[in-house]
Amino acid sequence: MLRYPYFCRLYKEFISCGLESGMLNLGTWPKNIHTTAERYNECEAKEQTCKTGAQELCLSHDGDSEAAAKLHKPVMVDEVVQCLAPQKGQIFLDMTFGSGGHTRAILHKESDITLYAVDRDPTAYAIAEQLSESYPKQIQAMLGQFSQAEALLMKAGVQPGSLDGVLLDLGCSSMQLDAPERGFSLRKDGPLDMRMDGGRYPDMPTAADVVNALDQQALASILRTYGEEKHAKKIASAIVQARSIYPITRTQQLASIVAGAFPASATYARKDFLQRSTHIATKTFQAFRIFVNNELNELYTGLKTAQKFLRPGGRLVALSFHSLEDRIVKRFLLGISMTERFNLSARQKVLQSSQSGSGQENKEDVSIKAPLMWELIHKKVLTPEDQEVQDNPRGRSAKLRAAIKL
Repeated sequence: MLRYPYFCRLYKEFISCGLESGMLNLGTWPKNIHTTAERYNECEAKEQTCKTGAQELCLSHDGDSEAAAKLHKPVMVDEVVQCLAPQKGQIFLDMTFGSGGHTRAILHKESDITLYAVDRDPTAYAIAEQLSESYPKQIQAMLGQFSQAEALLMKAGVQPGSLDGVLLDLGCSSMQLDAPERGFSLRKDGPLDMRMDGGRYPDMPTAADVVNALDQQALASILRTYGEEKHAKKIASAIVQARSIYPITRTQQLASIVAGAFPASATYARKDFLQRSTHIATKTFQAFRIFVNNELNELYTGLKTAQKFLRPGGRLVALSFHSLEDRIVKRFLLGISMTERFNLSARQKVLQSSQSGSGQENKEDVSIKAPLMWELIHKKVLTPEDQEVQDNPRGRSAKLRAAIKL
């Protein structure tokens, strides 16, 4: 059935947290779920047979976890290890363990360390537990979101200000994209799920809940905010029109609806950084995935947790894969409020200064600019080398930022 109570709570949480961090500005969303939810309820039972992955993850299947680990190729491994600079006896936190590629590289560089491996995905947690059997004294696996990391660390006896390094490898992993039953990929048909937590929270809304329940204005806001989709209104209209005939429950069904809103020639007209054709629904899938998993607010919470638990001199390394993530990381490290318009042009700054008195301007600067808490390891963002992009195209958009806590 449609997850009404959780859905309503999710709206309120997103709006309040988003306004606090300055990342969301979706206006007032409808309190009532769209009436197409009733049709979704009737048809969802027919789709249950397809939900064999995220709904029924079994952590005891070692073979499945090992196979999943091989699917994901970590990005910028050498740069991550160099920035963290692990030394004997130090304590690290990998907040996005995934398949463990970065963790293995850190242990290869220095095995005499303690590393807490956190991930919200049950499959990743299973891999972390398996790896901890090979490194019983070094690795402790933890299952949870960024917002749960503080409680997990405290329960494990980790005190604030005691970590030497924290790693965040953001975005969606290959083992999630390549599993059709998880519903992340538009290229492989599967149930429209997209929950990174899998089936841990049955009441958590799926992407299917979102596309079938929200009205056109809310859908357009999600596409514009999280997918930076310039055709948000057109796509939202196509979704609403299509679901009035039949509920949208499959990944390729949604991809076809988005593509159908444009001329056939536009389906693969967009290009990625390698000038390869990308499906016109790619940004739509990104938007719904970020919304369903509350990724941006979770990221902001994760950064604050990292800052709290790192010791002075401890190192933070963050890998992001799109501008929304990178913008949050960049502003956080520079101590800039998420509500401040960043990188204003010279003309805009002059006009802004002329419109406010010097006293008021100084007061605004104090409220916007937080005390500097970080020293950047690199002045400019790091990106993958050309050879790595050729070997691992999925990492082409990676951006690495690293800093030392003051």
